[in-house]
Amino acid sequence: MKKLLLSMAITAGLAGSALAADLGRAPIYKAPAPVAVANWTGCYIGAGGGYGMFNQDHRTLDPLGVPFAGQSGTVTTGGRGWFGTVQAGCDYQFSERWVVGAFGDWDFGSIKGNLSPAITGNSFVGEERLKNSWAVGGRVGYLVVPQLLTFISGGYTQARFDGVNFTVPAPGNLSMDAQTYKGWFLGSGVEYAIDMLPGLYWKTEYRFAQYQAERPALTTVGIIGGPAGGLVGFEDSKKYVQTIRSELVYRFNFGGGPVVAKY
Repeated sequence: MKKLLLSMAITAGLAGSALAADLGRAPIYKAPAPVAVANWTGCYIGAGGGYGMFNQDHRTLDPLGVPFAGQSGTVTTGGRGWFGTVQAGCDYQFSERWVVGAFGDWDFGSIKGNLSPAITGNSFVGEERLKNSWAVGGRVGYLVVPQLLTFISGGYTQARFDGVNFTVPAPGNLSMDAQTYKGWFLGSGVEYAIDMLPGLYWKTEYRFAQYQAERPALTTVGIIGGPAGGLVGFEDSKKYVQTIRSELVYRFNFGGGPVVAKY
């Protein structure tokens, strides 16, 4: 009987030890594999289009640079239209959520509107057209989520306006020279990585540009009461351009492999 009780006690002790060992064993936890997301470091090219408008404050000056009589300050006119754009640039991603970069682009199209010299009561009318412009600058962006970048941009820009041929009430013609305007721009926008097509992004940006005042020459040929082929004066003009653009961007991402998400 004693042997039986001793045997049962030993068996119970061994079973209890085995059960305690099983209960004390920590469960094995495996962390999920890091998710690779869009890499914003590298260079890119892009193309697209948009809609733009320009406004200008202008006045008419005589050959000596003095405002013609009959003007009260400046006159505001402008134009509207569509344009295409091409772009190239490079970005660098740092601190997980921040992106900085530099870029250059060229716009071409037909943003146009009617122009009359600012002399009160004149009946000269011509079509003025923003033919093309280019810009170089930089941007700073913040990743709201790994695939979506919000950014602000700024830099230097030049815009080329075609010459203007005016219709006039007398035989002959009046024209204004083509002119290049220099200025600066500010912008803001968003860019999104398209998951289904690696390397392809969609970008939309608004820009405001302000240009220094220029004085393209007004000349005439055969106007009654005016000099044949002579200088009539200048149209002093300060221009402002606003655009909204969207484009597809392809990134080469030579700066490294996919970024590991830590959001």
